[in-house]
Formats: sequence, structure tokens, C-alpha cells
Amino acid sequence: MKQKIVIIGYSGSGKSTLAQQLGKLHGCEVLHLDCIHWMPGWKEREKSEVKQIVTDFLDSHDSWVIDGNYSYACLDRRINEATQIVSLNFPAHICLYRVLKRYFFNRGKSRKSMTDGCDEKIDWEFFWWVVHKGRNKSKKEWYKNICKENSGKTVILKNPSMVRKFLNT
Repeated sequence: MKQKIVIIGYSGSGKSTLAQQLGKLHGCEVLHLDCIHWMPGWKEREKSEVKQIVTDFLDSHDSWVIDGNYSYACLDRRINEATQIVSLNFPAHICLYRVLKRYFFNRGKSRKSMTDGCDEKIDWEFFWWVVHKGRNKSKKEWYKNICKENSGKTVILKNPSMVRKFLNT
């Protein structure tokens, strides 16, 4: 069966890790939006270029897993074509712990789900994004609306235990 899985969620919730696991489980190609949003040296790619890369990926794959929230990156098409949407709605303290753990594990190098040349980092701007700005009222409403409008194909996972159970079913 063809799988088309969209993974959304807060920074540090484990979107990329889950995407890798689901891609392997279902034999699907995986696209990490962070990988195409960022160029080496943490420079942002032009939105039109990101959109074209995602469009080409969607046009050339029958089964896929895409992780990331970037709304300009064909979000409507990803959502419409998805057979399943997974929303990782973890509390801030879990996400922050994971971001710190990821930083210490990958310090000085790029992780698999990131562009080469984007060495793992944490700064005050990113810290503030993880604990506040990336989960402000409008962001929470954004996630809530996606899940509500697509309730028939959405799974909301609120902690690592729920992710493990989801992967085992």
C-alpha cells in the first residue's frame, strides 16, 4: 500500500527521527524539510526554490514521508495528498531536553536530517523558539486547525511513549 505521511510538530519533538523510522518501516523515501530550507552555513534557501524542490519530490514519488512545518513548502498539497498526518504535540520541557541532547550528541557536525555544513547549534534565538515563539497562540492554533480539518487521517502524539506505541501498531 502506498504511504504518504506528513509529520508536523514543535522543534525538538522528534519529527526527523520519526520520519526516518516510518520511511524504513514502509519502504518510503524521506524528505526532511530542514534539509532543503537551510543551505550550508545556516543560510536560508529562497522560498521559491524550496517549493520547487518539494514539488519535484511529490511529482516523482508515489510513497513518501515528509517531516517539517514550513507552510510555504507545498503544505496544502502535502496535507491533501497525505494518507496520514502525524502531529507531535509534545510539551516544551520535553522538546527543550531533546534539543539540548541533540546538540551535545551532534556538536560540531551536521546531523543526518540537516544540510551538510549546518553544524548543530543552539543559541538564545533557537532556545526562545523552542520554549515560546514556536509554540505561541497562533502556532498552537495552526497545528490544531490542521488536525481538526484532517481529523480522519491525523494522529496526535503527545509524548515519546505514544510514539513508541504508534510505531508498534
